[in-house]
Amino acid sequence: MKAIILARISSDEQKDGHSLEAQIRNLKLYAEQKNLIITKEFTLVESSTKQRRPEFERMIDFIKTQKEKIALVVDTVDRLQRSFRETPTFNELMEKDLLELHFVKEGNILSKDANSSQKLMWNMGVVMAQSYTDQLSDNIKRSVNFKVRNGGWCGQAPIGYTNVVDSDSGKASIEPDVNNAHLVRKLFIEYSKGTYSLKLLSEASKQWGLCSRKGFTIGPQYLHGLLQNPFYYGVMRFKEKLYPHNYTPLIPKELYDKCQKIMLKRGKRRNKINTKHPYLFRELITCAVSKRLVTSDLKKGKYCYLICRNPQNPSKKLWVQENEVIKQVEIALKKIKISDENYKKVTEKAQQLSTTYKSERQKNLFSLQKEQANIESQIDKLTDLLINDGITREVYDRKYTQLKRLSDKVALDLQEQSDDTKDFERALLTILLLCNRALDLFKSSKINIKRALMETLFSNLQLEGKKLEYSLVSPVSQWETQRGYKEWWREQDSNLRTLARAELQSAAINHSTIPPQGIKKRLKELS
Repeated sequence: MKAIILARISSDEQKDGHSLEAQIRNLKLYAEQKNLIITKEFTLVESSTKQRRPEFERMIDFIKTQKEKIALVVDTVDRLQRSFRETPTFNELMEKDLLELHFVKEGNILSKDANSSQKLMWNMGVVMAQSYTDQLSDNIKRSVNFKVRNGGWCGQAPIGYTNVVDSDSGKASIEPDVNNAHLVRKLFIEYSKGTYSLKLLSEASKQWGLCSRKGFTIGPQYLHGLLQNPFYYGVMRFKEKLYPHNYTPLIPKELYDKCQKIMLKRGKRRNKINTKHPYLFRELITCAVSKRLVTSDLKKGKYCYLICRNPQNPSKKLWVQENEVIKQVEIALKKIKISDENYKKVTEKAQQLSTTYKSERQKNLFSLQKEQANIESQIDKLTDLLINDGITREVYDRKYTQLKRLSDKVALDLQEQSDDTKDFERALLTILLLCNRALDLFKSSKINIKRALMETLFSNLQLEGKKLEYSLVSPVSQWETQRGYKEWWREQDSNLRTLARAELQSAAINHSTIPPQGIKKRLKELS
């Protein structure tokens, strides 16, 4: 009788052992003793518990193409199957007299004429194999749950981190990736400004050099998941629950929360973005009475109205002409326009502030470098103590982990020094130019630029009846009067260093003063 032999291992890691070779040798010896002619050999490197088994399916297809009965010789039942999922296939082939199963170590041969005892032995073998798999699964689950509860992550680290294994202890850990960690942090910072869509942020990340582990560009869909991953601020999501982890966070939780609010706000807008008429104030203004978004409606195809609640009678709607609100926006923008005399003074002060900030940055850089050198020195001393039996391995591991986390944090701070200086100076000068040209820009631009301009300069737009109430972002709120400019630069003269830190927080962390890409383009056109 013709025969095929099947040898299987569960994973690539077992290739280096002798399992496949040992199985094939035993199977060939068995075939020779039973006078079976081996026509084909199948060596499978796949788990028998997976739903898809490509190599196994190819073997079944080969058996079905045979015109006469063929013997399938395997070492044990668990090499063939670990569940009853494949049993109907084998039974069908044996009923058609196309297959005969030979289990070498169990000494069991099954065919169309197999008796109840032979079938029982086969079924018991499958039960034992499945029981072993279930026990292994339980052990793995217990191990994973234990590791997660103790702050460890099982699996591949998210982008921005790298999996490492200690050469001495063999323990696996996760550390910030020196090449990508600062870029991931930059992703969160830029998105928190509210001026980047996921598509624009994807294009920007490509320019920065951020890519996946396989070298692919980070797309918008991938970014959506990345920005929602809490791992970056210090907790990990496992089975829909959050657990604190033991690895170095890349961002503060406040920055993560800010990104989630922006993403949620944009998600709501996408559901209503396709309207017949491109309303200027769509989802930009809140009703001061009901605290809900003011809606827009078009009458007779040309008259646009904003719908809010009447302050005198909240149960009734109030229809306000859009043009009346536009005039109030233009008045607000006119107030922040800088006179030629003040513009020159404010620009000079902004450049002076930038110079002061650069000096501060250099001091911070020197301080961080000194701190990093001190940490490395402590690690060296700690290692010497371990070598000379001055401390136990347990104490060394605990202290080394603490120092390594601190070292990673300092390295990330060092990486960001040069980028922030340029962003700070550009933000200050851009907001000055924007304030000086805001009214002209608003009048001459299309709706999308007008909307972006209002989102950039106004932080809280409310409609109380026909009156528009608003708040301007910092430091524009200080410049609403000519007196405000004088107070602003007088404050710089009194304490430039303190103000540099305050302006940095506004420009580089809150990011409300950095205009969207469309506004930057229009500013260049008007300049």
